[in-house]
Amino acid sequence: MSDLYLFYKPYQVLSQFTDDKGRTTLNDFIRQPGIYPAGRLDYDSEGLLLLTDDGQLQARITHPEFKLPKTYWVQVEGQVTDEALKALSEGVELNDGKTRPARARHFTPPKNLPERSEPVQPRPGLGTSWIEITLIEGRNRQVRRMTAHVGFPTLRLIRWSIGSWSLEKMRPGQLKQTRVHLPTQERKVALKPRKKGVNPAAESSSTPARPASPKKSHRRPDHRPK
Repeated sequence: MSDLYLFYKPYQVLSQFTDDKGRTTLNDFIRQPGIYPAGRLDYDSEGLLLLTDDGQLQARITHPEFKLPKTYWVQVEGQVTDEALKALSEGVELNDGKTRPARARHFTPPKNLPERSEPVQPRPGLGTSWIEITLIEGRNRQVRRMTAHVGFPTLRLIRWSIGSWSLEKMRPGQLKQTRVHLPTQERKVALKPRKKGVNPAAESSSTPARPASPKKSHRRPDHRPK
């Protein structure tokens, strides 16, 4: 068994524990020692960030071969069209290549969605609308580039889920601990390509013994392990 932490990253918080420019970091919210992000989330984005002290689990979550789906709630400038959603679903041509097919649909955010610390400000007369988009790839600022490509710039971006983990019943700044099971056989081949049809989500279990974790320390290094 391995410990996994779900963190609801607020707007304008770095996905790291240190910063030489004085910006808000994870260290302002998280006091659990020895854990590091499994992946990143942009400074100006909000939502789910996963952290763990288990290097194998970290690789399992972040390695592109495992294709964990990521779902985003996106507030865009203007009233998004069906044609734009179709283009997002089929893939759009960006400067680093065409994106893979995605799932994109009109979306009504929940009534209890937390307000952002800095209000969204669309250009006069354009208003905003929301879409939900699910990707199985993770290029740099991909969602923002995709919506801009189809004519609807992203104004607010919330990552709702990664694989089977989500922000359900969480609030900005909250850290929630859970435990997951990475099978022993999978640990031995954690970075090898998987066959099509294999479920990428880490399985939950309460029976196997927890493998040894890295030695914990209250002192954090400047850079997380890659």
